[in-house]
Amino acid sequence: MLIVGAGIAGSSLAFELADRASVVLLEREAQPGYHSTGRSAAMLTETYGSALVRRLARASRRFFERPPPEFADQPLLSPRGMLHVARADQRAALDRAERAAASLVPALRRLDAAGVRELAPLVSAAYVDGGLLEPEAQAIDVALLHQGYLRGLRRRGGRLITDAAVTAIRVAPGGWEVATTAGACRAEILVDAAGAWADRLAELAGVAPLGLVAKRRTAILLDPPAGLDPTAWPMVIDVEERFYVKPEAGQLLVSPADETLVAPADVQPEELDVAVAIDRYETLSGQRNPRLRRRWAGLRSFVADHDPVVGRDPAAPGFVWLAGQGGFGIMTAPALARIAAALILSGRMPAEIACEPAEIGPGRLRAG
Repeated sequence: MLIVGAGIAGSSLAFELADRASVVLLEREAQPGYHSTGRSAAMLTETYGSALVRRLARASRRFFERPPPEFADQPLLSPRGMLHVARADQRAALDRAERAAASLVPALRRLDAAGVRELAPLVSAAYVDGGLLEPEAQAIDVALLHQGYLRGLRRRGGRLITDAAVTAIRVAPGGWEVATTAGACRAEILVDAAGAWADRLAELAGVAPLGLVAKRRTAILLDPPAGLDPTAWPMVIDVEERFYVKPEAGQLLVSPADETLVAPADVQPEELDVAVAIDRYETLSGQRNPRLRRRWAGLRSFVADHDPVVGRDPAAPGFVWLAGQGGFGIMTAPALARIAAALILSGRMPAEIACEPAEIGPGRLRAG
């Protein structure tokens, strides 16, 4: 079995399959996870994303809390909490967010302005009207998770080949023949976990694309206000996702939550997006001229309905999609990997995951 793309999607599936099948994981870069996985500020949260994404996050929690033996030498999760904040003119949006999340998150708490500022003193009293706290949201150690999957793949007998950009794909007897810059490979099943490049890979294989698009997201690292220690603060996110602020190793990771349509590439931050991030941070906090430590950008990829795509292509059954994870790929990776592995090996969904093939498969986009 060939899996193209060694980011979190491809590596998690390779890990799931390697003790039951012969698996080769191909990565075009020298370092797996270079474009998206390695640039993520991931949280495990059930108050973010579509109803399907939230169910997948819930189904992934057990893996994060109790990973397999030898997967990692320290916990994958650390307490953080997710705090959705709203101005006075966003009360209706906060009400909608509360209704959408209440059934999934029993511990959800509505806070007034004072309650928000008690948890996150960064937030200015002049800015905030109220908030929603998801106390059980946790920060994910992305590097530890990703390396756990790659180490586990090797222990289970799978192979990772880096610097292996795919140059051509053709149908061959019994499956597929894939030419790469590291040599040729053959397999019965070809899995497209190529992230923002997933449609391009499909076209090389003669498979119709899904209309997947890549969007750039910017992040910056700022010093916290003098005299404030952000270690115990929750992640703060605008209720309409215009920005988020996440404590990160004593500093503050800030994003303007931009989604700029771009061609798949090694994206870099634009000065305008950095300026917007700083402006929104200043508006939230009342602080001026924060010290900028670092800036970067990453790719997020989406299909039309913003839900992930997992399953065999209806027109090419030996071609499997594992794509379109958008900004949810890290927190849903364990569930998506189990779904993809089950569909490849048995054609059935895992019984423990509340999801139907039609909800997540490529057929829903073909029908459109």
